[in-house]
Amino acid sequence: MNNLLGLKLFWEFFKIGTFAVGGGPATLPYLMELSEKFDWFTMEELTNMIAVSESTPGPLGLNMATYVGYQTMGIWGGVIATMGLVLPSLIIISIIAAFFAKFNNNRFVKAAFGAIRPSVTAIIAAAVVGICKVTLFVKVDEVINPQWKIIIFSIIVLGLLQIKVLKKIHPFLWFVLGAIVGLVFLF
Repeated sequence: MNNLLGLKLFWEFFKIGTFAVGGGPATLPYLMELSEKFDWFTMEELTNMIAVSESTPGPLGLNMATYVGYQTMGIWGGVIATMGLVLPSLIIISIIAAFFAKFNNNRFVKAAFGAIRPSVTAIIAAAVVGICKVTLFVKVDEVINPQWKIIIFSIIVLGLLQIKVLKKIHPFLWFVLGAIVGLVFLF
């Protein structure tokens, strides 16, 4: 096992675990940055990782860390990246739990969390826009080509998900539907 690569993998995911406030989707901008910073995976592979991570049990960020680590260094890489992502949360939650009861009603704490929520929302929205660009448009010889079948299918699924009854359908079934449509229409 390459110790330097393992240390780098741990450090990068430790930073993601420290600053990706808002759960798994908040890790996406950091993962997009990793794809540009290192040759561990491409943006296209990132979109595939998201699909795999969303279709497997467990939190998105955790699945992504394990997937990237495994792609980079095999099983030990998966363990190292996962531990790097989880360790900051364990440390921070332990500290917060010790002091939460005392500071829960503090107006400064409430104000800080009130400002953090919109920031996290914007970070996640930026990641969604980036993923949409990679998924819906392909750049060939400096020309951006819209993937019309994928765009139309995305709009249909987004529209269907606005129907209250369909929102209750488990996400896994949407992935299965997507796979079937992809096979039938050969996206």
